[in-house]
Amino acid sequence: MRFLPETRRRIARLASTFVVGALVAVAVPRPLSAARSARPGETEVGAAIATLKADPNLAAERKRHILQWAGSSTARPAPAAGWMHWIADLFAWIAEAPRALLWVAAAFLTGLLAWYIVRLRVGGAGAFGPQSVPPTHVQDLDIRPESLPDDIGGAAFALWNRCEARAALALLYRGLLSRLAHAHGIPIRHSTTEGDCLALAAPHLRGDRTAYVSRVVSVWRCAVYGGHDPTSDEVRGLCEGFGAALDPAPDRQAAGARA
Repeated sequence: MRFLPETRRRIARLASTFVVGALVAVAVPRPLSAARSARPGETEVGAAIATLKADPNLAAERKRHILQWAGSSTARPAPAAGWMHWIADLFAWIAEAPRALLWVAAAFLTGLLAWYIVRLRVGGAGAFGPQSVPPTHVQDLDIRPESLPDDIGGAAFALWNRCEARAALALLYRGLLSRLAHAHGIPIRHSTTEGDCLALAAPHLRGDRTAYVSRVVSVWRCAVYGGHDPTSDEVRGLCEGFGAALDPAPDRQAAGARA
């Protein structure tokens, strides 16, 4: 079928008008009333909320199933709470303990010091104890009775006359320590110094014996530490008075012989 040119132009004009109208209908938004009618109502909103609450993954509380022995109590306290309470009590005690421990330690040390002083000063001949043995050496000096001559004073003065002043004074001091430890039971130790010797001997000897010990110690100190040798008269007096000052009393000797 053939159309006339004028007819074809009319058909083209109508087709373009239809296309433009369709495009305008699609592009223009719907009326406001239609948009409002598309909003959900209160009933739909309530139904949606109920659906969300029923979802177990979105609920505020959850139910758990735990296996227990038959007859066991479900109201059992949590063990962690007990441990936490015990730890809190422990730290509270530690916070208060240092003061009490300090007083206990001070009382213990005071008692120990008092016991040591009493044993050292007032123990007398029994300060060594029944099974204790006096030392064989004080510092580097041999104080064994068998290492000393019987007449210590005479042997020391003989050394002095041979111009062996240091050997003579060392023999007097060794003899002094040996007699104090072995004959008088004074607690001489390996570390006893000259000052300790005087302090230990004073409570257990008579005044004249204590004075002799002080003279020997003084002469020994001056010679060894000060480099001042005594005079011959001083050495003679010390050597001659050694036996009378340091030999044990007759009753002690008799008791030792009976033992």
